[in-house]
Amino acid sequence: MDTNVDIREAVQTIDALITPSLLLDRGRLERNIQRLAEHAGKLGVVLRPHMKTAKSIDVARHVFPGEPGPITVSTIAEAEYFAGHGFRDITYAVGMSPASAVRAMELCRRTGADVKLLLDSVEQADALAGVREATGVTPSVFIELDCDDHRGGLKPDDPKLLEVANRIVAAGANLVGVLAHAGESYGLSRSDALVKAAEDERSATVRAAETLRAHGHACPIVSLGSTPTAHFAEDLEGVTELRAGVYMFFDLVQHGVGVCGLDDIAISVLATVIGSKPEKGWVLVDAGWMALSRDRGTANQQIDQGYGVVCDEKGRVLEDVIVAQASQEHGILAIRAGSGKSMPDLPLGARVRILPNHACAMAAQHHFYSVVNEDSPRIEARWERIRGW
Repeated sequence: MDTNVDIREAVQTIDALITPSLLLDRGRLERNIQRLAEHAGKLGVVLRPHMKTAKSIDVARHVFPGEPGPITVSTIAEAEYFAGHGFRDITYAVGMSPASAVRAMELCRRTGADVKLLLDSVEQADALAGVREATGVTPSVFIELDCDDHRGGLKPDDPKLLEVANRIVAAGANLVGVLAHAGESYGLSRSDALVKAAEDERSATVRAAETLRAHGHACPIVSLGSTPTAHFAEDLEGVTELRAGVYMFFDLVQHGVGVCGLDDIAISVLATVIGSKPEKGWVLVDAGWMALSRDRGTANQQIDQGYGVVCDEKGRVLEDVIVAQASQEHGILAIRAGSGKSMPDLPLGARVRILPNHACAMAAQHHFYSVVNEDSPRIEARWERIRGW
């Protein structure tokens, strides 16, 4: 079913939306997609976008306006969803469990998709033999690398790297390459530090691939990426593909890192003013953490954006107005601490847009996007999102 729903006979403008409601600015989305696609092209690598942020076939069709291309996912449900829409080259970039690996290989058997798995231990490698026996499908596997002490993965010089590679082959699976994610880049804010993080990610990943090749493993794919390092990479020699996901939408964390401007952020939550506390300098809206998420990713950055930056109904930033507090269904708008600004006039019933700290987390609270374009109140379409695991 085509989820790009024509709504000309239903809601036509944001004024008629029930709030809170998730908005997606198509113009910003398209510019963000084009920006990284051009950068990857200049660096000579394949771009394998991560669909964990968007979780929408309609967004994917803007990334790939022709035939479906290579994608990354973070849940098997996403893999099943995108395979159902014709995507065949899929990397499941979360460490596999035996159960998730069986489910992924069953998807490959049903659809002909190539779902590549991720692991970093001998135990996971040994489990592949059982996966192959249970499904009749030979798994394709990446070894996950730890390039910056952020999460899982093996260090490029860990002796277990070769042991895991050998056990993958012994289990009858295909070792297709190495994969890294420079997650620590989210804590940076200077361009020189981001350039260095991108180079450290590249050199660590390439070094591991060279070690594997020196011991007889082909390692055809060298995959890396995070949204900050993807945009600040200056040289990707030895790398074959680049991954990023939140770049399609951007968010306040990425703004704090220095990857985007506020006017690049493509999603927001539309909310309605439902009251005020003038003596406290508060305006109350009907969007709490159930609509915005509990993510406070900017709290450790130079500028704490509370639960989100507030814009007017056309998407223009209201200077120094943030969602200072949030409960389940209430947001409290206030002037940022230390600011000399005054709260703008936001009467009962006024509409505001709230920009996300973390686009993935905000979008995850909603079933669909209401698609708008720049400051126009017209809703162009409703795009459904996949949810669950």
